[in-house]
Amino acid sequence: QVQLVESGGGLVQAGGSLRLSCAASGRTFSALHMGWFRQGPGKEREFVAAINWSGDNTAYADSVKGRFTISKDNANNTFYLQMNSLKPEDTAVYYCATSPVFRRTVATMKGDYNYWGQGTQVTVSS
Repeated sequence: QVQLVESGGGLVQAGGSLRLSCAASGRTFSALHMGWFRQGPGKEREFVAAINWSGDNTAYADSVKGRFTISKDNANNTFYLQMNSLKPEDTAVYYCATSPVFRRTVATMKGDYNYWGQGTQVTVSS
């Protein structure tokens, strides 16, 4: 199994920044893709960003392109989501997840991910 622990959420004003971290432990060799998803009030959980194991391929939801950046530190088994220019519509619980899917393109579907963190709340005030 892979255990994931998120940190870094909080309350920020619109236009501000936050950096989320996700520390992985356990069978991390099975984590070929690392992703961030979010679930706003009354909404489905949606894809935000993902990165492959080598870190040379990333994917982003259209709503966050140019504002969010995903990165990873293999040495410390941690990956990050830098969120800039935050908007009230970014308010959600953010979840990190890992996927064992073996393919060249970055996994962006919820169903590709089998291990999830507990979630961290991000609230952006207007």
